[in-house]
Amino acid sequence: MSAQPCRFIALNSALEVLVYQTSKDASASAAARIASLIRSKPSATLGLATGSTPIAVYQELVRMHRLEGLSFSNITSYNLDEYYPISPLNDQSYRWFMHQNLFQHIDIPANQAHVLDGTVPAHAASEHADQFDRWIEQAGGLDLQLLGIGRNGHVGFNEPFEASLIDACDLPTRLIELHPVTIADAAPAFHGSQNVPTHALTVGTRQILKARQILILAFGKNKADAVAASLQGLAESEVPASLLQTVADRVVWFLDEDSAAGLKV
Repeated sequence: MSAQPCRFIALNSALEVLVYQTSKDASASAAARIASLIRSKPSATLGLATGSTPIAVYQELVRMHRLEGLSFSNITSYNLDEYYPISPLNDQSYRWFMHQNLFQHIDIPANQAHVLDGTVPAHAASEHADQFDRWIEQAGGLDLQLLGIGRNGHVGFNEPFEASLIDACDLPTRLIELHPVTIADAAPAFHGSQNVPTHALTVGTRQILKARQILILAFGKNKADAVAASLQGLAESEVPASLLQTVADRVVWFLDEDSAAGLKV
């Protein structure tokens, strides 16, 4: 049974913001929602996230697979992003991350678990990104997208930039240059910012915002400013997670007390 939120923050009539005492409780609750979708639609299409934030969600899904019979055998998944260039054998690649934290522990067939390819030649990157979008569209779109949020408000690797709201909400999967804050945050894992790839492939806001359910996780004091800007600032391209306001009726935020500290109720 998933933990109950200690607070529900009603910022507007459509937006669901759940605050938990711990990130573990929030992760268990998010995993329960994913499991509920899988049980009701065994052939669901999932958009998956990487980084430290969703690890506890994946651990709970693995537990439910092993102990409760939750099956992923008919699930199709599409991961949000991948560093570029990077080998899938590199232990900092997101293909490696997904294998270590989820794929090898569940019964999802390898050909149904899609991650953008960090080894495609530069001249083929655009076509590879377009193909990823086509695959998602051919699958009927994403039934559920799991997200984290960067300190600069990014979702996936959709980084802050200047654009109209209409353009910012319709970005395709593409090759992008990483923001300095993103590189700085990744530096410890790569043993220095000089070793962090300068680019990444990312699913765009177009697919993310069309997902039928969107679950976004944010934990820790270092995410509080980004959470507050995303939930209580304007919807704008400079804070990519704020674009979720445009589809608020399909979004659930899972926060711990620290990440919710900047919200004004």
